[in-house]
Amino acid sequence: MRPADATGPLPVVLVVHENRGLNPHIEDVTRRLALEGYLSFAPDALYPLGGYPGDEDSARAKFGELDQAKTREDMLAAAAWLQAHASGNGRLGAIGFCYGGAITNFLATRLPGLSAAAPFYGSGPSLEDVPKIKAELLVVLAENDERVNAGWPAYEAALEQAGVTYTLLQPPGTQHGFNNDTTPRYHEAAAKQAWEAALALFGRRLKA
Repeated sequence: MRPADATGPLPVVLVVHENRGLNPHIEDVTRRLALEGYLSFAPDALYPLGGYPGDEDSARAKFGELDQAKTREDMLAAAAWLQAHASGNGRLGAIGFCYGGAITNFLATRLPGLSAAAPFYGSGPSLEDVPKIKAELLVVLAENDERVNAGWPAYEAALEQAGVTYTLLQPPGTQHGFNNDTTPRYHEAAAKQAWEAALALFGRRLKA
């Protein structure tokens, strides 16, 4: 998506969905980024299986059929395509949620041209790859998220050792998925805080 009144090269942001494919919520996140002046693109990992099927349960079931190694390569290809887009300014950011947060962390280790990344409650990358990260990170975690949070101390230590610039945002009273306003886990105040922090990161690293 792109701003309707866009003139000149635009900063670009890749949006990576949860383990549901490109559902209406992620389409809305992508639209919101376009409204903020970004050329935004959200690939659908379920495309090889026919795309998002229209309901969350079916989407989650389909997700288990994916070849995850191929999906990661597809996401790398999508990022490269977006960064080279004729309407872009060459500055690439990435944001992802849950599964997409893990993919965003992965992309940060594989894309030296990635300027900014905002992984939301996603598992960290392989620790041996952390020194390859060149992007500035906004790591968004929920307060109550045992599985993802268990890996954070080791990831944080690796970021510190590698000298990666990062900020941790962990709003109190939140659960995994708190940014998704279509689920009962949605936390309005925390989602607003995290969104504004992500926009600040992208504005500083992609628009300046």
